[in-house]
Amino acid sequence: MNLTFCRLLIIINSLFVLQACVTTKKVAASADSYFITGDTLPDAPKLAARGEYKVGVRTIELVNKNQVDILHSKAGADPLYDRHLKVEIWYPALIPEGKKELVAYNQVMGMFNDSARPLVPFTFEGRALRDAAPDGGGGTYPLIIVSHGYPGTRLILTYLTENLASKGYVVAAIDHTESTFFDRAGFQSTLLNRAKDILFVLNQVADLSKVDSKSFLAGLADANNTGLIGYSMGGYGVLNAAGAGYSPKLDSFFTLITGGSKAINVRLAGNANYKATFDTRVKAVVAFAPWGMQRGVWNAEGLQGLKIPTFFVAGNQDDVSGYEEGIKAIYQGVVNARRYLLTYENARHNIAPNPPPPETLKPAVPYSEYSFYAEPSWKEQRINNINQHFITAFLGIYLKKMDYSKYLELQEKSNDKTWTGFKPRTSVGLELLQDSPR
Repeated sequence: MNLTFCRLLIIINSLFVLQACVTTKKVAASADSYFITGDTLPDAPKLAARGEYKVGVRTIELVNKNQVDILHSKAGADPLYDRHLKVEIWYPALIPEGKKELVAYNQVMGMFNDSARPLVPFTFEGRALRDAAPDGGGGTYPLIIVSHGYPGTRLILTYLTENLASKGYVVAAIDHTESTFFDRAGFQSTLLNRAKDILFVLNQVADLSKVDSKSFLAGLADANNTGLIGYSMGGYGVLNAAGAGYSPKLDSFFTLITGGSKAINVRLAGNANYKATFDTRVKAVVAFAPWGMQRGVWNAEGLQGLKIPTFFVAGNQDDVSGYEEGIKAIYQGVVNARRYLLTYENARHNIAPNPPPPETLKPAVPYSEYSFYAEPSWKEQRINNINQHFITAFLGIYLKKMDYSKYLELQEKSNDKTWTGFKPRTSVGLELLQDSPR
């Protein structure tokens, strides 16, 4: 190889390195130009797009003192403990010049105390700015409280929580202690604590939002105008928190698995103490794939106690919560509420979470981590956009009194005619049932 040719190769190689550096800088400088969880696909329905507000996010820790420590209950004796809850809060924010509306969320795959599914940390991006100053220019904003599945995390619905904050809501998502990927424990804790955690967080955020509070939430959230969102066991929790009492069958099952505890009795339909917990600040409920009907958790009396507007979302092949005898049966039993049921045809249980993390695509990662998020017949990003659209319409009507009725007053089957708000030929594979209180 002669000297001139070697020099030419060095020059060409240097040009490639320079081009790579420039490309890297361009990507880094335009981080908001690539797809992030929660972004809209070209075929997203109209209301999926983000709203007018920039979004901030903060993490707070709350402590619910002297709660029943059901995991250590013995022979019906219920010890007490302080229940620590981590809560992620998204809110309309002011983004300083030069700052990007981007955040890195730290999460894990796997399952606590499961050697077949070891905990593996990963990070994913969202469109919010950590610790941004609140935007108080819009006055107070309706409050949304979000409850994850079992197990799950407060960060599993960021596509929706960020989206709602951009539309003028304060959104608080709970890490339910003993029910997350990090600390999963006995199921009895989830059964007992879901609704209690939700109502506790509602009270705490209400206090932090008082105008004389020293919290960043002071004067920001309108807790008197609250919506609840729950997925799977979170759906189980939000329905109970909103007025659907549990059945005697659940009481018997709970007593059996705890060795005699009656701690859940206070959440049963017909219990005067349960009725006393009804919170009139809750104005709307969204229940993704709520669990329990097939296990006898719900009965006619309990479901009749739910009297506020409720939006159910389900897959008609759900093999966790069930469909015909599960979620749809709950929808049919909530006869005293204005109610909706959005169904994804050929979908199973995962009609609520973020898409599978990129890490789940690695050959060394067990399929169980991918399947925890993914739907076999649907793109998760597509489901996310459809959920954003319908939840925006539903909460806009019932919490903000917006004129979004045309997005819900639809033909039952999406295949029959393009639904309002959907691009031509894109409203397929969906069904929307709705009914008024009797």
